[in-house]
Amino acid sequence: MNTYLHKHFNIKMNKIIEDQKLQSIIVGISGGQDSMCLLKLIEDFKKKTKSYIKIEYIYIDHQWKNDSKYQIKHLINYIKLYKNTISIYQIQKLVISEIKARELRYKIIINHALNYQNSAIITGHTKTDKIETFLQQLIRGTSIDGATSLIFKRKLNTRITLFRPLLDINRSEINWFCRKFYMPIWSDITNYYYNISRNRLRYEFIPYLNNYFMFNIENNLNDFLNISNIENEYIKQNAIKLYIISRHKKNIALNYKLLKIQHFAIQTRTLQLFFYHNFNKSLNKDMLMKLIFITNKKYNKAQLLQWNHLIIHIEYQWIYIS
Repeated sequence: MNTYLHKHFNIKMNKIIEDQKLQSIIVGISGGQDSMCLLKLIEDFKKKTKSYIKIEYIYIDHQWKNDSKYQIKHLINYIKLYKNTISIYQIQKLVISEIKARELRYKIIINHALNYQNSAIITGHTKTDKIETFLQQLIRGTSIDGATSLIFKRKLNTRITLFRPLLDINRSEINWFCRKFYMPIWSDITNYYYNISRNRLRYEFIPYLNNYFMFNIENNLNDFLNISNIENEYIKQNAIKLYIISRHKKNIALNYKLLKIQHFAIQTRTLQLFFYHNFNKSLNKDMLMKLIFITNKKYNKAQLLQWNHLIIHIEYQWIYIS
């Protein structure tokens, strides 16, 4: 068991374990080819390295399918072969929205990790998922931050980190791996519903781009996203630095005179950070542009704005909230 995917995965896992000094990991699975590939790679890694790290699998059942209970039994039986445990959560209220379903999944997994004192979550997202997410976000008119949201390592909160060790592997490579090792993949009928935008991207739009614009376009888009992520991190770090030096030492306030001399990209990020850090709210585009416009005027009179039950004061070089 020494395939290219094994080598690639083992390097990633060693890095994750060494950097984080992990004792236990939660692995999100679905029964599809990506998660079954991830499951085998993890178990092979444990066997090869004789690692004593505790692995727990977690499955979220949205109950979208009539055969979901059989899929659960299938996963339980397969994971029993490796003498591991799996936690299963069933969502009682049917959620149709793909975005809301994903938010709910992550909420459940994070709460589970907190309850059982796990600091790492691993998912089976691939390079193909990364490209599909980028295209979805692009169509919705996202920022560079949204376009590069699917990355190898993401801090979910102060205690939990999410890792995606298969993010450099595309779906065709995973399909080959699963076929080579006769993995018992559970075919999900919802993956073929074309009313789900991701499926239409996967089966129609990306193949169309491949056929008529650029062969192997996934690699080109992946290169673009990797470069964009580096640039995005640079902007983020500068925005954080500006936020730290421009916020008031005691009150919830931001010195907009320090803000206005910076590049527009840094201004917008810093304002977003200010509201998210203090109120866990993201400014909408209209309010963000209004704040930028007001604070960049040469001469400013005191102004009062209302947004989301917050009263925003702009005066005496400060943006503050009451």
